[in-house]
Amino acid sequence: MGVETPWAKTDQEILRFFNVKSDVGLSKEQVADNQKRYGLNELPAEEGKSLMELIIEQFEDLLVRILLLAACISFVLALFEQGGEHDEGITAFVEPLVILLILIANAVVGIWQEKNAESAIEALKEYEPEMAKVFRSDRKQVQRVLAREIVPGDIVEVAVGDQIPADIRVIQINSTSMRIDQALLTGESVSVQKQTEVVDDLRAVNQDKTNLLFSGTNVASGRCIGVVIGTGQNTEIGKVNF
Repeated sequence: MGVETPWAKTDQEILRFFNVKSDVGLSKEQVADNQKRYGLNELPAEEGKSLMELIIEQFEDLLVRILLLAACISFVLALFEQGGEHDEGITAFVEPLVILLILIANAVVGIWQEKNAESAIEALKEYEPEMAKVFRSDRKQVQRVLAREIVPGDIVEVAVGDQIPADIRVIQINSTSMRIDQALLTGESVSVQKQTEVVDDLRAVNQDKTNLLFSGTNVASGRCIGVVIGTGQNTEIGKVNF
C-alpha cells in the first residue's frame, strides 16, 4: 500500500517511507521490488463487453423485469380478448407493445452510455506519456526510461512541456515558479501554481493539493524534482475512472 495523505506530509517523510534519497534515487533492486509490489505504471486494459452482454445487463434491473413481466401478462390477456370485435382485439395489443417499446428504448440508451464510457476510458490512455526522466543510483545523471517502468519511490524530473508520468510529490522546484495544467483531472481553466510546502488539510480536494503533480497533466511552466507516490490505477486519474 502506498503512502497515505502525501500532501500532508513533509518531503522528508515521503522519502523515508520509500527509503530513497532525492539526490541518488532508487537502486535496481528497489525498482524491481517496487515493480513487483505496485505493478507497471499503466492503466489496465479493459476488455470490452460483447453486445449480447450489454443487452442482458439492461434487463437486470428489478423495475425493468417487472415491466417486462407486465408486458408479457398484458400480451397473454390480449390474446384471450381476440375472440371479441376486431378493433377491440387490436387495441388490446397496444399496451404490451408500448411497454416493450419503452424497454427497448431504455436498453438502447443504456448500451449507448456503456459504449461511451468504454471509449472515454480508452481515450485516457492517450494521456500516458511514453518516456520519463528519473534519477536512479546506477547513474549519476538523469536518465530517460519508459514511463510504464516508473515505480513509487522513483525520483522524477519534469519541465515545461512534459506530461506528468505518475502522481508525484514535489520536493524541489528549480525555477522561479512551477505551473501545471491539470484541467484534465480537475477541470480548472487556468494553470495551477505548485509548491513544496505541506498542505495541512487532511481532507483537501485535488485542487487544493498544491504540492502534488497528477498523472496525465502537463507542465505549463517551470522545472521541478519530485518523488513518485502513485502509479497506474493508483493515480488520481486511475481512481476516478476504474
